[in-house]
Amino acid sequence: MGRKKTGRPISGWIAVDKPAGMTAATVVARVKRALDAAKAGHGGTLDPLATGILPLALGEATKTVSFVMDSAKTYEFEVTWGASTDTDDRDGTVTATSDVRPNADSINAALPAFTGIIQQVPPDYSAIKIGGQRAYDLARRKEAVELAARPVHVHSFTLLAKPDSGPDRDRFRVDCGKGTYIRALVRDLAQALGTLGHISVLRRTRCGAFAENRAISLENLEALGHKAADSEYLLPVGTVLDDIPALALTEEEARRMTLGQAVALWPVVKRNPQTGLEQGTAVQALCGDKLIAVAEVGNGMIRPVRVLNH
Repeated sequence: MGRKKTGRPISGWIAVDKPAGMTAATVVARVKRALDAAKAGHGGTLDPLATGILPLALGEATKTVSFVMDSAKTYEFEVTWGASTDTDDRDGTVTATSDVRPNADSINAALPAFTGIIQQVPPDYSAIKIGGQRAYDLARRKEAVELAARPVHVHSFTLLAKPDSGPDRDRFRVDCGKGTYIRALVRDLAQALGTLGHISVLRRTRCGAFAENRAISLENLEALGHKAADSEYLLPVGTVLDDIPALALTEEEARRMTLGQAVALWPVVKRNPQTGLEQGTAVQALCGDKLIAVAEVGNGMIRPVRVLNH
């Protein structure tokens, strides 16, 4: 027999303001323990160096994690000029130095080349798999890491006011899409400016539907303990689905969908006039205010992809 699951059946999202020096997996474990939650996961990792918004999925919300992974994100960070590290951040070992310090004019002139859809080679210290192994495991063993460039979408890249942390540093904000490595952006920007650089401070201020005004610190969440599950910080499972169409089902259609069966599209659309329901469109299947499933439109049917248990 399999092991019996322990913990309370809590479902929803909590945006934790992750402290520095801690992995995302450690945050998940501590939140799960504090709430005594049966199931938890995160919607987009953060490096130990980084602070900021780490969305945590509890219970049935784990079925909607992909919608957070695919969402836009905002980062604010400081770059230290004049040195590269093997990890492209301050936690790494310095690999080379440079006396060149870019000024604001040269930085602003270089930034447009790093906005829009660009080709980016991920850092050697990344979780991407090469031949079944994580790139960071190969890098730690000093083995060759060869990662192919891939397209990422940088919506904006802005130079902010110079920080008080030193003359060799500059502060930036980036709005970007899925899969963008800020460490790689900094590495490549420094190269374009004829110098070297690495991240010294990194904070995620937004991750999809989650921003700082909806977040709670790990310390405060642990202080709330079980009460956090009844607080304003536990957000509905559907929080991450606001950008996809919602279709209202009848009780019979909802029953069929909970059994994993598809329902005909036309009767549903007739009651819910919608545009843009093309082949492959993801939709919310609702019965009243209850989210029944994340579904997909195709061949005149609405097929459940992730059925939620209530």
